[in-house]
Amino acid sequence: ICAAYNNLVALEEGYGINLRPLTLFAQATYKDVSKFMPRTSGRYNDDDAKTVALIHKAISIIMYKLECQVISRNDYFDMDDRKMLEKINYDRGTIAIEGKEYPLRDTEFPTVDPSNPAKLTTEEIEVMTKLCASFKNSVKLQEHIRFMYSHGSFYKVENGILMYHGVMPVNEDGSFREVNLGGRTYKGKALFDYLDGVCRDGFFGEEGSLKKRIGEDVLWYLWMGKNSPMFGRSKMVTFENIYVEEKSLKMEEKDPYYYHLDDDRMANEILAEFGLSGEGCRIINGHTPVKAKDGENPIKANGKILIIDGGFARAYHSRTGIAGYTMVFSSRGQSLRVHQPFTSFADVIYNNSDIHSKVDVFSPHKRRVLVEDTDEGEEIRARIRDLKKLIKAYKEGKIKENK
Repeated sequence: ICAAYNNLVALEEGYGINLRPLTLFAQATYKDVSKFMPRTSGRYNDDDAKTVALIHKAISIIMYKLECQVISRNDYFDMDDRKMLEKINYDRGTIAIEGKEYPLRDTEFPTVDPSNPAKLTTEEIEVMTKLCASFKNSVKLQEHIRFMYSHGSFYKVENGILMYHGVMPVNEDGSFREVNLGGRTYKGKALFDYLDGVCRDGFFGEEGSLKKRIGEDVLWYLWMGKNSPMFGRSKMVTFENIYVEEKSLKMEEKDPYYYHLDDDRMANEILAEFGLSGEGCRIINGHTPVKAKDGENPIKANGKILIIDGGFARAYHSRTGIAGYTMVFSSRGQSLRVHQPFTSFADVIYNNSDIHSKVDVFSPHKRRVLVEDTDEGEEIRARIRDLKKLIKAYKEGKIKENK
């Protein structure tokens, strides 16, 4: 991703990841990188951009191989259609997708063995071994990941607000869809709880254990699995975007969840699944940029669902017209901040412009919300009740005072 968006500086300077082994391997292995050029401009000249493209191509081929391996050892992922390297006719330079054969836009596969496309070469194994070591030994990266696990969760419920990243997988009629994971089916809140636990196994599990490997594989599944609440699409067409001209193959069909976003019934059922009901309870999720420039409203289902991902990343600004949303929950009400794209330091200095935010208060409280009205307030009341019971027990002699 960093190579595709010309942002390798985040890895090299931000986390101290050593990309030299990958760079040298890419330069020695690949020649045609026309389909792998970075999508966004950066501070690179033409030669640097080509080097980034070489890195992009080399790591992409490795990724396609490893995806085949992950899918093969997890039948319940039901993703055989995404084992792309196994669908290629390397003699004809074509690929078979959905029963049809299409010409490839790039037929340079020097490291792929047609008889075993998923097998890494000795050089690729060496590159991945060094990359993995560099990622694991990055102190800053490990600090950030541990912060995410210690403070984050698959979903969060607070003050009547249910927050999750992507979607709640549903059927065409909006009912919760059962998802098969590891031989058992889960849906609704049970699905989220299971995934939260297995994601932690992937990071904290004992090195070399089956539990850790399954957790790691599920973490990958969450990135692009067709039943993943984090993804919310039928497939990820990264391969098709690069290698196939046919536009019809590049459609990522949305989860039915998106077609029910204005359905009060679905919103109420999701809230009830997490123990929420009544006025003021709502769902906050992002993942899909809101096309504000086309008049799309981030407020759905009569205010029960808010999509606050407006596309903060620069690559999405042309699609959304804005630079994302921030939701603010204060004592006076709930509001959305609509952010405008940052253009350049020159605009800030010479035109007195900056990242402007428009405030849209969509749900003012009837009265000021006090601490006692919040979830934290209930926790404080519970502690006060416990302390009163403790004092009473001392007074009645049920607990002896330590001297």
